[in-house]
This record gives sequence, structure tokens and C-alpha cells, in this order.
Amino acid sequence: EVHPVESGGGSVQAGGSLRLSCAVTRHPYCIYTMSWYRQAPGKEREFVSGIDRDGATTYADFVKGRFSIAQDNATISLQMNSLKSEDTAMYFCNSKSRPPYVDSYCYVHRDLWGQGTQVTVSS
Repeated sequence: EVHPVESGGGSVQAGGSLRLSCAVTRHPYCIYTMSWYRQAPGKEREFVSGIDRDGATTYADFVKGRFSIAQDNATISLQMNSLKSEDTAMYFCNSKSRPPYVDSYCYVHRDLWGQGTQVTVSS
């Protein structure tokens, strides 16, 4: 499977926690940045958090202090704590391969999305 595969979504009450996982296939010659995005009904897809190959992380302001992204060789996780009703959305995992594209595989598969996993937070 080339595209990321998300899991771990579900329904939770406000204040609760969920842990999302994203299974990824990585080519050893590619330079990846892995990210989580989300899209609520009627809204545009928005960036949530990202992590690069060196482990540097970025977070949207609205999740700072509540969400935590991590990675191992084949999995990207998003630990979501203190969930709010406004966190309700479909969450997508994104794999971006960055230049230089040492191998053509890296260019061909430079921007991949998973199918998403639904997170519903009830107040």
C-alpha cells in the first residue's frame, strides 16, 4: 500500500483522548515530511501537525499543548488530549516527499493522502 492508512478515530466526550495512527510506506532514498490535516463538514481542510525526518514538529495554534505527533519507522501517531467539540472532523494523514528527489519514486509519490479517519467529540 503506497498511500497512508489511518486508524484510531472514533467518538469521545469532550475532555477525552484519542490516538490516531497512520501506517506509511517509506522509500529509503526519499526525504519525507509527514503531517495530519483535518476537515470538518462545510469547511476547508486545515493543517493540524507535522513532523520531518529529523523529528522536528509543528502544530497549528488551536492544538498546541493538547496534541502530540510522533513517528517510528512505519507509523505516524497523533495523540489527542483534552478534546473539544470543535475538534470534530475527518482526520487525514499526508506524506510529502521533498526535493532533492534522489530517486524517481520520491517524485512520483511526492504527495500522498490517506482516506481519513473520523473523530467525533460530543459536548
